[in-house]
Formats: sequence, structure tokens, C-alpha cells
Amino acid sequence: MTELFDPTQWAAIRLSLWVSCVATIFALPVATWVAYLLARKSFPGRQLLNGLVHLPLVLPPVVTGYLLLVLMGRQGWIGGPLYDVFGITLAFRWTGAALAAAIMAFPLMVRAIRLAIEAVDPGLEDAARTLGASRTRVFGTITLPMILPGLLAGAILGFAKALGEFGATITFVAAIPGQTQTIPSAIYGLLQVPGEEPAVVGLVVVSIIFAMGALLLSEWFARRMAKRVAG
Repeated sequence: MTELFDPTQWAAIRLSLWVSCVATIFALPVATWVAYLLARKSFPGRQLLNGLVHLPLVLPPVVTGYLLLVLMGRQGWIGGPLYDVFGITLAFRWTGAALAAAIMAFPLMVRAIRLAIEAVDPGLEDAARTLGASRTRVFGTITLPMILPGLLAGAILGFAKALGEFGATITFVAAIPGQTQTIPSAIYGLLQVPGEEPAVVGLVVVSIIFAMGALLLSEWFARRMAKRVAG
């Protein structure tokens, strides 16, 4: 295996894993909060929020990447002040790749967690609140333990999606070897070079192994959640 990939390709594998982990860790709390709002709350703009959450699923990824560039680039509406005030740059950095991956993975995470929350009997939460428990305590002691398998399933699905993200990432951060080049962009680059088929096949196999492992693990957690609800 060490002879199949050169240092640049190994760097792409490591960066993909790192970017996917960072994207999942930072997106998960927000996805849980949004999923709870959509599952348990009724408020003006709820359908608009639901549409915005799922928009990355239906937009071409390159459009999402372009919007990120417009908003978060050094001259962007948000990225400009970030750079001027804090010196933070996201475009063409690995942090930007993590942001793009998190946005593309976010809808899958929200959907899985929302389904888990909707499977919890609201009567249990209401009973705890009538006994004097705060909303935070009810969520931490009743809701969260019951949705944990769904939470983990959503996190794993988000990780798998982030790992395979290409369009938004390459538009927002390009594919700089050792800095922003992930597995998908490395495969795309190698396809343009004659004689690199072995490396391409190797990276494809690595991608399939990671994705299949994540899907099987997510399915296992989903089955555990279904058994918990049925019990």
C-alpha cells in the first residue's frame, strides 16, 4: 500500500479524514439544535428554515461553493470582516474545506437526528417538565439518551458525506496539494495525468472502504434506535 501512493496522495487521505472529522464535530451541535427546532417547535419561518437546511442537497455543489466564495472569501460579505478584524481566511485553506464539507453534510445530519427526536414520545418530556425539570435538563436526561443512536447515525452519515465532498470544496478552496487537496480532488487531478491509473484505483478503493464502513455503522445505529423505540 505504501508503494501505491506517493506522499502527496497520502497527504490527501490524511487531510480528507481530518477535514471530515472537523466538519462533523462542529456541525453536529448545530445540526442537533436545528433538528430539535424542526421536530418540536412551531414558529414563523419554520418551513423556510427547513428549506434552507436542505438546500445544499438540491443545489449543484459548485453553486454552494460559489456562494461560499462570495460570502466567505477574503472580499466576501462575511469573509471580508473576518479577515480585516481577526485576520481569519477561509478561502483556499483547509478550514474552508471543512466549512464546505460541513455545509454539504449538514442536511443529512439534521434529517437523521430529526427522525430520532420525532420518535421520542413528547409525553415523557412533558411529564418531566411538569415535575419541575428545566428544558435543558429534560433534553440532557431524557431526550438526548433516547436519540443517541440517531445522533451517532447522523454524525457518521455526515462524516461520510464530508469525506466524499468535491464540488463545493474545489470551488471554494481549490485543490492545493498538501493544503486543500482531498481524496476526491486528488482523484480528479490524477485522472488528467496519463499513467496514474493505479493511484486512481487505490484512492477509489480507499473511498469505497471509508464510505461503506460509515454506511454500515450508521445502519447499525439506526437499527438500535428502531429497537429502542419498539421496546
